[in-house]
Amino acid sequence: MQHASRPPRQYYRNGPPHRSGADVSFADLVTIFGFNSIHIGRWVTAAEQQQAANLFFDAFADLQQLLQVPAEVISLRGTLALTFGIGGQPGVCAFYQPKGRILALAKNAGGGSLAHEWMHAFDHYIAQKMFQGEVKTGQFASRTWLTQQPIKAHPLNALLDQAFTKLFVSDDGCDVSDFFQHCRSLDQAAARLYFSLPEEMTARAFEKVLQSQSLKNSFLVAGTQQSAAARAGIYPDQPLTTQLGQLWLGYFRLLGQQLQTV
Repeated sequence: MQHASRPPRQYYRNGPPHRSGADVSFADLVTIFGFNSIHIGRWVTAAEQQQAANLFFDAFADLQQLLQVPAEVISLRGTLALTFGIGGQPGVCAFYQPKGRILALAKNAGGGSLAHEWMHAFDHYIAQKMFQGEVKTGQFASRTWLTQQPIKAHPLNALLDQAFTKLFVSDDGCDVSDFFQHCRSLDQAAARLYFSLPEEMTARAFEKVLQSQSLKNSFLVAGTQQSAAARAGIYPDQPLTTQLGQLWLGYFRLLGQQLQTV
């Protein structure tokens, strides 16, 4: 039995025409951004694959512009793999899998989750470069930071250190941050541990930072400002978002400058 294909979902963006109106392929994403691999689900139609390739390309190009970094940073120097329309769990629209360094988006529900999952991938990638000594395989920098493992001396690591301090610690340094405490209260109310996980707090805060910028792309990030989840306080407030934006965007801007001089 054949089912009529659903009309493609439209996503808002106001960035420049990176593709000049032309279609791109997933192979183009590998060539331009350097992703390790890209795998497409067997039930993804040719039309869905084409729409997804264009959406991914625009979103990653917009992310590159927001962060002011070379294309290789988006693929985390060729270590990040993508899947589209493969596996997943009911109700889960996107996920990052540390084993294999895979960023996966569901066929019909992945839009708006890309920035969140990309930050998970970065959080995982940078853990091995930020800290002295051994970091467990699959560990995130945000989670490792909370163990007070010594940080390698470097201007870039100093910016990440400041960002994690703002995100997790109160201004007087004597307690957890208000945002951390609120996320804990959400978990207590739901009788589960999720919103206060350091890697989840980091990814949601990164989402809010990106959606607060003037360049918009709702396939890259959406829902941090007016959604029911936003009203529940799962994202940081605007003052904290602004502070984190200065640190994180400053980090990537400096990273981009350093890579261009190598």
